[in-house]
Amino acid sequence: MVRNIQDVGGGAESGGTAGRRLRESFGRCYEDFAPGDIYEHRPGRTISEADNTWFTLLTMNQHPLHFDHAYAARSEFGRPIVNSALTLSVVTGLSVSDVSQKAVANLGWTDIRMPAPVFHGDTLTAESEVLDVRASASRPNDGIVTVETRGFKQDGTLVISYRRTVLVPRRGHEID
Repeated sequence: MVRNIQDVGGGAESGGTAGRRLRESFGRCYEDFAPGDIYEHRPGRTISEADNTWFTLLTMNQHPLHFDHAYAARSEFGRPIVNSALTLSVVTGLSVSDVSQKAVANLGWTDIRMPAPVFHGDTLTAESEVLDVRASASRPNDGIVTVETRGFKQDGTLVISYRRTVLVPRRGHEID
């Protein structure tokens, strides 16, 4: 997690109490990204049966493999599997403070792969590797960053990978 402490003024010199006034800020600006950097996203997140059931209901995914234990018992997995869109959402969420906390917008998602299932009780962690950084041709205050994010189960099994392109502000142009 990228954490910066910003002095936002205050203190005795401006009529306030003794000491400084500080504001915590998370995320990276365009200049903070470099191709080849790998960010480890921690802490992880354990997926519960309730998480999977609620997400499945929220997204109206009606496949019984996600919520019907009797049905899932007859599948090759022998038990319910976590909705793949939930896996994508959690792994993306894990990456926000490192990749897109200050982003203006997500520009695209490609190459989503899910090589192994996730089950209730699995703990997901993630990492993102910076693949490309370039200035925006149409937005001089922003840059474009492409990362590959990978999500893993607690035993190190890769469960998801994808590429994401994000529009990120240049330093001095981010919203605090």
